Amino acid sequence: MKHLLLLFCCLFALSMQAQTVTKVSHSKAVKTDVVTTGEMTIRKPDYICISTDGGTDKLIMDGTKFTMITKGKKHVTDSKTNALFATFQKVLHAVINGQPIPAGDGLTIQKSDGIQTITIAPSAQKRQVFTSFVLIIDSKTSVMKRLRMNGRSGGYTEYTFK
Repeated sequence: MKHLLLLFCCLFALSMQAQTVTKVSHSKAVKTDVVTTGEMTIRKPDYICISTDGGTDKLIMDGTKFTMITKGKKHVTDSKTNALFATFQKVLHAVINGQPIPAGDGLTIQKSDGIQTITIAPSAQKRQVFTSFVLIIDSKTSVMKRLRMNGRSGGYTEYTFK
């Protein structure tokens, strides 16, 4: 019984990865960027939680559902109905599980010096908070290095992972 419990705890610990994250929020209208820190937790097969500013700001991918909580406002979308997030969800799922990145609407991949730059900018999209995503991944380790979410008005939210 003790061995089974130890095995379960080890498997659970291996399925969860935590990385330190720095979040930069940039707005064209504001001169100074807002910088906060926090943690990103990954649980296979497709759960990611990026929590910053003492847990008050969060970006959560749970399967096909995306929830973003910023300054007390909650935005929810689902990749089943949102082309940008559909491609983003497929890419994140592949990265988390160490699988090849599948082709997707508006998806481009550039490789250089062991780094993959994945840009997601679907052509047909409805009015959204974000217009495109850029994900930087270490090709050798499949570790996410940076995620930039570009907004409609020229602003962006960028997460750097360590």
